[in-house]
Amino acid sequence: RKKMEALKCCAWPGNARELRNTVEHAMIISSGGVLFSQPSHHQSDTVASISTLEEIVRRHILSVLANTGWRVSGKNGAADILGLKRSTLQAKMKKLGIKRPPV
Repeated sequence: RKKMEALKCCAWPGNARELRNTVEHAMIISSGGVLFSQPSHHQSDTVASISTLEEIVRRHILSVLANTGWRVSGKNGAADILGLKRSTLQAKMKKLGIKRPPV
């Protein structure tokens, strides 16, 4: 509830795009059913320095893959952790150019 009030109180000088970026960022860094967001006066600087949503997604997938030892499917595999079907994760990996590093 407090987070929602904080989102409402921001001026959002970058209009709806800045709000959208903030919500997308919160979705990426949150887990479970609770959205984690920390809007601030420097939010637009933070979003701009992070790069694109595609790069954020790529980094997150790589992080999860590293934590699972590059296990894509099965219980506690990357797809399971990310809430995706194995085939969906594999398609995203292909699109983002993510390949398992050589052993």
